[in-house]
Amino acid sequence: MALGDLIARLSDEAVAEETLLNVTNLAMLAQLSARAEAEGLDLGAYTAAAVNRFASAAPDEEWVSLIGAMSRASDPAATFLELALAYDARKLA
Repeated sequence: MALGDLIARLSDEAVAEETLLNVTNLAMLAQLSARAEAEGLDLGAYTAAAVNRFASAAPDEEWVSLIGAMSRASDPAATFLELALAYDARKLA
């Protein structure tokens, strides 16, 4: 799947939430749920927004790291989502 297609899919709240629920451990899910609630969003909306924030604002170094990690991953969508959420957490901190 092309990176643009992956971003488009993960920008859909339902797809983003489904992917998140399939790849996230309970501790991370609790943290993300708390962040989503703090922003007044449900988990899918928060996750899709984090993907869009990464896509529009991440610096080149983040993209290089992402592409490298995705090339080694068995599930590139999960890898993208995990790195986008980690980037988002750093930016919100």
